[in-house]
Amino acid sequence: MSKHTLSVLVENKPGVLTRIAALFSRRGFNIDSLAVGPTEQPDVSRMTIVVEVEGLPLEQVTKQLNKLIEVLKIVELDGPSSVRRELLMVKVKADHDTRGQVLDAVQLFKAKVIDVAPEAVTIEVTGNSAKLKDFLAVLEPFGIRELVQSGMVAIGRGSRSITERTARPAPVPVAQPDPSA
Repeated sequence: MSKHTLSVLVENKPGVLTRIAALFSRRGFNIDSLAVGPTEQPDVSRMTIVVEVEGLPLEQVTKQLNKLIEVLKIVELDGPSSVRRELLMVKVKADHDTRGQVLDAVQLFKAKVIDVAPEAVTIEVTGNSAKLKDFLAVLEPFGIRELVQSGMVAIGRGSRSITERTARPAPVPVAQPDPSA
């Protein structure tokens, strides 16, 4: 099995996320990561879905996704042709004795302290999955009190946007006979 990252443009309407998640569920696929947000067009949202499947079943799912009226476009983003990032916020024990070491790790990973308390610091870091995993491994000995991690977001490299690629054509309205004729 391999992980695949799908970038899906959808109409910004209630229930779209539920319908898409249900489609993956019916196929027996677990979504590893899901991030949804607005795009440069107010009526369009972008879903970044990471799923672990074998090649052929993924093709079946994308064909079924394309059948949903609200789905405007699907693009698979592979590693070299895309930039991928996740956000991690982690609260770490940091008393007077260990605070300096924790702050050294923050600098090493180009992270940012977003909250300070007498016995803990909360840190924000962005990066790929490997960077976040390595950062957590460095912080683990200090004691992680709490963490929250976003889903992956990804975008294609280069100047072209997802909307510039060939999109599914919009339905052509059928001409109605003129009742006055």
